Amino acid sequence: MEQPMVNQPQQEETSLRIEIYAMLAHLMRQAPDENVLNWLADLNVEISEHQTTEMAAAWPLLKLAAQKANLIAVEEEYQDLFIGIGRGEIVPFGSWYLTGSLMEMPLAHLRRDLVQLGFERDESVKEPEDHIAALLEVMAMLVEGGDEHLQRTFFNRHIATWFERLCADMKAAESAVFYCAVGELALQFLTVEKTRFIEVN
Repeated sequence: MEQPMVNQPQQEETSLRIEIYAMLAHLMRQAPDENVLNWLADLNVEISEHQTTEMAAAWPLLKLAAQKANLIAVEEEYQDLFIGIGRGEIVPFGSWYLTGSLMEMPLAHLRRDLVQLGFERDESVKEPEDHIAALLEVMAMLVEGGDEHLQRTFFNRHIATWFERLCADMKAAESAVFYCAVGELALQFLTVEKTRFIEVN
């Protein structure tokens, strides 16, 4: 991964958005390995007019969390938070947050939209497509594609309605230490994105 840099023209801002979506997706998909923790521990992020005060404050928190993180402890933390025995403290699926159950109508609507966008399910992936990591991965690809309408429609339909509750649960979870900082950055970044898409005509 390249270090995210801010205070650049619009093309650099787009690249930064792609990198943040991809980084958050990676951290939600699996526990970070030593390389990822070292990369996060060395983050050097400049603040731009596009970042809120809250988002600017979230970066050093994540950097500090990575510096203090123990690899085995973070792996155990991820296991407890997202997998657990039966299930983890957090169930990172849209259907769960929107209906209280897995594999419900929000997933059916998502699958319909993914087909229309030309995305195919990777058979090696066991989780349903409404896992937050998968949704963030789709957003990274949509931002890279450059179509603001597709970005706005997908985000508002499949992420905007529940990400705040997910991030709040991550920050409050009993097992969360490193992922408390991840949850804070995710909350602030996705809030900026939500505002962006509200403002688009």
